[in-house]
Amino acid sequence: MWSLLELLPNNFQIDILDVGAAFNDQPPYQALVDAGRARIMGFEPNAGECERLNRAYGEPHRFFPHFIGDGKPATFHETNWNLTGSLYEPNTPVLEKFQNLAELVTPVARHAVNTTRLDDIAEIHNVDFIKIDVQGSELTIFQNAPRILSGTLLIQSEVEFVELYKGQPMFADVDTFLRGAGFQFHAFDGFAGRTFKPLMVNGNINASIRQSLWSDAIYVRDWMKLDQLGVTKLQKYAVLAHDLLHSYDLAHLVLVALDQKTGGNYAARYLERLQ
Repeated sequence: MWSLLELLPNNFQIDILDVGAAFNDQPPYQALVDAGRARIMGFEPNAGECERLNRAYGEPHRFFPHFIGDGKPATFHETNWNLTGSLYEPNTPVLEKFQNLAELVTPVARHAVNTTRLDDIAEIHNVDFIKIDVQGSELTIFQNAPRILSGTLLIQSEVEFVELYKGQPMFADVDTFLRGAGFQFHAFDGFAGRTFKPLMVNGNINASIRQSLWSDAIYVRDWMKLDQLGVTKLQKYAVLAHDLLHSYDLAHLVLVALDQKTGGNYAARYLERLQ
């Protein structure tokens, strides 16, 4: 699919906030980075991974080894796999019910750490897209970032349906908060699960039968209030909907609102190009 950037003016850059930036796969925003149309500010508390990210991306992208949270001291629960460490304690009795979970979330050590609120980081002036995956702390981070969320257009957040970490907020908690903060739920980006031991699907320890455990939930700025957004934000919103989400109906809806503000004909040109 072609990029919506081909139809829109090329004088804006999309600002991305990646909290828990370590990843195994290519991030969803990589195409925008490759096109030179996105700037990342990321946070990855693992110092080695943070250094790797800074080397890989370079300027103007910046990654910091901060623990993002509520600004208070906390305990980091280190595990045997970098991607599963958390400010919440692993719920081992639950994890042990499933294939290949406790094996990837085995407690190794505890560390006293200081957390930082997103709203207290002066370098963050504007955010269009938040990608967040912090093993249970997503809600705490959102609750302490009203300034950042007020201008955000798109959020991709990991959410859990089962308490994999002790006391962690569930999907319902994150959903209630984000809807109250001016976002609409848009979609789930796949579902992840495991089988209850000892069953396995065709020898695949990472497959599931029916039990969903976690997913990435996608939220977008309330499309019933598009008139409250400025021209540049509407342009960015349309690009995010088209290029990242492949939600072409939503992109068209946003372009209609853009045309109403500017007197342009982007929506009609977009429909013609799609057809």
